[in-house]
Amino acid sequence: MNLFAILSRYITRQLVVNFFLVLFTILGIILMFDTIEALRRVSGREDISFWFTVQYAVTRITKTVEIVFPFVLMVAAMITFWRLSKNNEFVIIRSTGVSIFGFLKPLMVATFILGVANVALFNPVAAKMFEWHEVLSYRLQSHNPNAVLFSSKGLWIRETDDAGRILLIQAKGLRQDDDKSVWMRDVTITELDENSQIKKSYNASFATLDGNIFRLKDVKIMINGEPVQTLSDYAYETTIDVQRIKDNFIDPEAISFWRLPDTISFYEKSGFSARLHRMRFLNLLISPLLLVGMLMLAAVFMLQNTLRGSAIMWRVVISIVTGFSFYFLSQVVYAFGVNGYIPVWLSVTAPTLIIWLISTSLLIQSDEV
Repeated sequence: MNLFAILSRYITRQLVVNFFLVLFTILGIILMFDTIEALRRVSGREDISFWFTVQYAVTRITKTVEIVFPFVLMVAAMITFWRLSKNNEFVIIRSTGVSIFGFLKPLMVATFILGVANVALFNPVAAKMFEWHEVLSYRLQSHNPNAVLFSSKGLWIRETDDAGRILLIQAKGLRQDDDKSVWMRDVTITELDENSQIKKSYNASFATLDGNIFRLKDVKIMINGEPVQTLSDYAYETTIDVQRIKDNFIDPEAISFWRLPDTISFYEKSGFSARLHRMRFLNLLISPLLLVGMLMLAAVFMLQNTLRGSAIMWRVVISIVTGFSFYFLSQVVYAFGVNGYIPVWLSVTAPTLIIWLISTSLLIQSDEV
């Protein structure tokens, strides 16, 4: 029987159990405060049901979960390492000749798998819940129980199709009351040539987007050198759909990891900057490595042969301060990337690379002691 395999399963199980205990504890605290805030907002509203309040509070926590996820992993790792050190299990493991990186290897693999699961499975759910929270927020403000999408600022989208045609699509207002179509008013569709010169323009008082078809009502078609045509109905084919319009109004954080590449391609093909979306995509790609870095950071402070008395408290405080300092640094570097001061890939990878280099060097030193 492979004793190291048994040991790996033992410490990995402890880490995973501690991770979910810490995660659900923090989620419970966040949900409690969000529920109190939701009840405060709906107080006195007879048109708001209890089920609406529950949905409003639950869908609000997904964005917070993404922020605290690395810290949850770090706290879970600190608890795991503290117990191993307290019970002298770490000393026994080290005495058998296992190096510190050999000890951490199964934990690093488990952490990486958690990170991948977070990106591939939880992120799409979180993005959908965040989008639903925005819908509930609008329903709460507008007293409209059926509203799905609404924008008083209007719509402005540029599209480039496969034929090289450039379209500028504008609408002064839009609304969606179901998941299939969007209603718009005062719609203008302008076709441009490769030199950005206007070729044709469609002005409609009202339009619906059904699938990939704009169904224009009371439309005026203006072509250079030709009389204005007036039609009561006109079907205009496009590659834009309802989901693309939704993406026009929400933050990159509310777009699923699996939809981001297509969204980035659309914006770049249309001539828009996709910097925020590209940074978001790269940030999600590298997040499993960030979690592994947080695990190694916890190991630096909590994996010791002896941890007694006030030394434990000091190490906990220092590790938490270090973790929050790293988060602050990563946000500063991320802001530099957003504003174009540094390349996108550098702003996303630099914080993770720094924590890996620092943690690895400190762990090597402690392994030699």
